[in-house]
Amino acid sequence: MRSSSPSPVAVFGASNTVAKLQADVADAAALGFTQYWTPQIFDLDVLTAIAVISQQVPDIRLGTAVVPTYPRHPMALAQQALTVSQVSGGRLDLGIGLSHKPVVEGMWGLPFDRPVKHMSDYLKILQPLLADGRVSHGGEMVTGRGEIGVRAEAPPVFVAALGEQMLKLAGKLADGTVTWMTGPATIGELTAPTINAAAEAAGRPAPQVIAAVPVCCTDDVDAARAKAAEEYVIYGQLPSYRAMLDREGMGGPEDLALIGSADHIAEGMQRFLDAGATTIVANTFGTPDEQAGARAAAATLLS
Repeated sequence: MRSSSPSPVAVFGASNTVAKLQADVADAAALGFTQYWTPQIFDLDVLTAIAVISQQVPDIRLGTAVVPTYPRHPMALAQQALTVSQVSGGRLDLGIGLSHKPVVEGMWGLPFDRPVKHMSDYLKILQPLLADGRVSHGGEMVTGRGEIGVRAEAPPVFVAALGEQMLKLAGKLADGTVTWMTGPATIGELTAPTINAAAEAAGRPAPQVIAAVPVCCTDDVDAARAKAAEEYVIYGQLPSYRAMLDREGMGGPEDLALIGSADHIAEGMQRFLDAGATTIVANTFGTPDEQAGARAAAATLLS
């Protein structure tokens, strides 16, 4: 199994310029964080940015949370991921995910049919290419046959898995999962036991469970809750995340967010670890001072 040693806590950040993202990664490294996660949405091409940043900021792993699978054939993604792994000295953590039906169909014009089968085919092509540079898989949803010549340490692959079937698939074929809008009760009752059991049944080592959560260190809890409700509103509407919030009995993302004092944040993050997460990722929001305070609170869990 290809996997990094999990850190108990990591940070998440995003930017629309490589320079700003690089500065944020450097700040995280200076605080002692050994993992930094960043998304592939509609700003930077994240793997290109990571390749550049890895040359300037040493000694921190850089993860994608997450690269959507539908617009990138697994052979193309394998080439790119191995190239990034090569230039970064093996510091890439490759998070991949389906995205969502409104994006895949509405924005890209691609069919969002049988998503679990799509991901199964995708992993059965991607993983051999990362490990050996060759594959022959004629899938129902995705086909991949051929070889690539990039030689580098194969990055661990993490699947954005929320529901039971995707968690089972991730445990069987990947190195772990990256979750979002998933609370500690769900981590303990569904996420961790399901993916761990699937990995054990497949003869694989225990997978990583990487749980990202919104975090704000502030004295003005009400204002921060209102900010979270506004900033993360879409995640309370997308069906997959809505289902996770419903499992926790939460009305919206603001109920999941860890908002308050440094001690409150540290205690809340520890609950995720106690529930079975191997890494808790602080996705900070709010003013610059509130975000800095949230990262400082998260850093207390590093020791």
